[in-house]
Amino acid sequence: MLIKKAKSYGFCFGVKRAVEIAESSKNAVTLGPLIHNPLEIERLAKNYNVKFVDSLENIDKNIKRVIVRTHGIPKNNLEKLKEKKVEIIDATCPFVKKPQEIVEEMSRSGYDIVIFGDKNHPEIKGVMSYSVHNRVYVVLSPNELENIRLHEKIAVVAQTTRKIEDYLKITNYLIRNYKEVRVFNTICNATFENQDAVRELSQEADIMIIIGGKNSSNTKQLYNIAKENCESYLVEDESEINKNWFKNKRICGISAGASTPEWLVEKIISKIKEVT
Repeated sequence: MLIKKAKSYGFCFGVKRAVEIAESSKNAVTLGPLIHNPLEIERLAKNYNVKFVDSLENIDKNIKRVIVRTHGIPKNNLEKLKEKKVEIIDATCPFVKKPQEIVEEMSRSGYDIVIFGDKNHPEIKGVMSYSVHNRVYVVLSPNELENIRLHEKIAVVAQTTRKIEDYLKITNYLIRNYKEVRVFNTICNATFENQDAVRELSQEADIMIIIGGKNSSNTKQLYNIAKENCESYLVEDESEINKNWFKNKRICGISAGASTPEWLVEKIISKIKEVT
């Protein structure tokens, strides 16, 4: 069986930067998981003593350095963190900071804010917090907009890891129904490239293995794209590989989420070779 990697996959700029920051910040803590990959989080804890805490309340006087996670944190949490007099190391992805800045600026200018994304995702919670008013609406489909009464001035941003096709459905609805709509393309380039690559490879492959955290939005997007074209599986580690998946398969495609390290990709490829 032939194993082929997607042309673009794995660590994006923001994640690579955050991991490098963590590796050079031994004995620090992160407020929430640094990235959405549990095995990489375990590696950082084991090798660099960089662990995470779930809440501000868990940052006690013994903690001296705090890393802000790649997805960012709500603005009020950042202010509270400053009050604790700890050293703050900001690992927020620059592509995540962009929608934060847009939401703050456009809300100050009187625009209603529409965010395309998952309201429970830490990135979106952070972006929402930068609005200076409460006219902020998080949606995943145009249907959700039908029940929202918006003002005539609307600014739209997207979660950085969403599918552009789905974002266009949101923006098209708004443009058809409102007079002034400011659309900002905040989906990062790495997301575009990884999604295009998995779309291309899944049309050629008999089976796709998508590697990444089950809690990773961009990894799930890759999986959803792949399964449109061929039999596909989302796995976090090599223990999930099932040899029965590969019976009568000629080409196995490999892709990985933006928080998935290369060492894990190679480990899973070795497991696939072993069982086939």
